[in-house]
Order: sequence, then C-alpha cells, then structure tokens
Amino acid sequence: MFSRGKKTALVTGASSGMGKEIAKRLIEDGFQVYAAARQVERMDDLAILGARPLRMDISKTEEIERAVDAILGEVGGVDVLVNNAGFGLYGPVEDIGIDEARYQFEVNVFGTARLTQLLLPAMRKKGAGTIVNITSMGGKVYTLLGTWYHATKHALEGWSDCLRLEVASFGIRVVIVEPGLIETGFGDVVADGLIKRSGSGAYAKLTQAVARSTKAAYGQGRGTDPGVIADVVSKAVKAAKPRTRYVAGKYARPMIIMRKWLGDRMFDRIITSQMR
Repeated sequence: MFSRGKKTALVTGASSGMGKEIAKRLIEDGFQVYAAARQVERMDDLAILGARPLRMDISKTEEIERAVDAILGEVGGVDVLVNNAGFGLYGPVEDIGIDEARYQFEVNVFGTARLTQLLLPAMRKKGAGTIVNITSMGGKVYTLLGTWYHATKHALEGWSDCLRLEVASFGIRVVIVEPGLIETGFGDVVADGLIKRSGSGAYAKLTQAVARSTKAAYGQGRGTDPGVIADVVSKAVKAAKPRTRYVAGKYARPMIIMRKWLGDRMFDRIITSQMR
C-alpha cells in the first residue's frame, strides 16, 4: 500500500518512451509513483520497481475520474503530476477528418486539462505541488503536414503559461518541458500514418517527401535517448525554483532559436528545404 506520508507522483503515458523513463527516474528519486496508460500490461516492469499501474485512456473522462478517485482515496492527492500522454496526428488538412482532429485535441489538450482540474484541489489544500507538462519543440515551431499536432502543442504551451499564473499563489509550480527528437518510435508512427492516409492523391508528392524526411530524422540512433527528458523532469521537480521552461533533445534548441529570430519567411524556407 502507498502511504499518505510519502511524496507521490502521477505520470501519464507511462507505458513506453519518455513516460516510462520519467516514472523510473521518479521512483529512483524516492517518489511513490502512479503510472497511467491505456495498456496496463506494458507497465509490468514499472510495477516490479514499485510503481502502481493505473488504466487510463486520457481521452475518456470516466477513466480519468476513476483513476483520480483511486489516488485520492489511497493517498489524498499527488505532489507531482507529469502530463506526458500524447500522440502526433500528421497529414494534409483536407485529408484529416474533423473527428480525428478533435481526438488529437482530446488526448493532447483536454484530457490533460481534465486530469489537472481534478488534482488541483488537493494541491491547493496542501499549499504545494508541481505540474510538469511535456509539450514539444513543436509547441514553438511548425513543420509540414503537422497542422493538428502543432495546434495542440501550441495550445498546451499557452494553457500552461496561464495556469502557472493562476496557481502560483497557492504554492503550485507549473513547468513546461519542450523535447526535441526523442527515440520513442514517434517518427515511424508519423511516417507510416502519412503514407496510409495520403500516399496517393493531391498531396501524394508532399506526403511522401515528408514521410521520407521524418524517417530519416528519427532513424536508428539519431534521436535523443528518452532518459534525457527523465533527467530534466527530475531536475525540475527537485529545484526550489524550477525554470518556467526546459528545452532538451536533438534539434529542440536550434529550431526554437531559428523560429524566434529568423522570421516567418526564412523559417518557411528552412522547413520546406528539408523536403527537397
């Protein structure tokens, strides 16, 4: 049984990639960790380490509420919430149905928002807590065919900034982590989805180019190990005064700097040149 007297963390999207590594690192740091994901069986290794796996589809309100009720009933709340669950929907705007786009927002924005809403009262009562939102360099830049994905990540950035101001007086910190290219299988999923959806038709040439570029960028060993992001989260959680934002992972810092200082037209040229 978890104890009410011990520091507690909840990590979403913990069945693989960054979420799994973050959960492992927080366990090493002495937290009792609830690990949430749709596929509980993929978190057996975390359970062996001492985590409490929770089934949670972040797009389903009833599953979010069930998981939160279990946490509140057992330990009264969490000290650290890591909102990591998410996925990338890529494709031409014409080819992506609005229901698919809504689902992208449900997972990447609204599920995170609902979970946070439900855990905030206990944090306010305690007068402390840290919320870590894993966004992406994609929340600061844009790429070809990533309309809906980038829209959600830009939204999560703005949502996090406003939330930080709202809860600061209650002793709650809100931290944004902006990963670059991480070895999580993201590239293959995006590229395969692009070809399946739009490999032929009006956007076929562009789609195939983006798919090739994505696979090349995320090729074997070319991304950053997800453990790097776990280290960043650990550092932020431990800090007496964490930064507002942490940027980590391949391409993240240079891409964000280029977007900030080069202007729209030059950045457009840089992005489209990668497709040639």
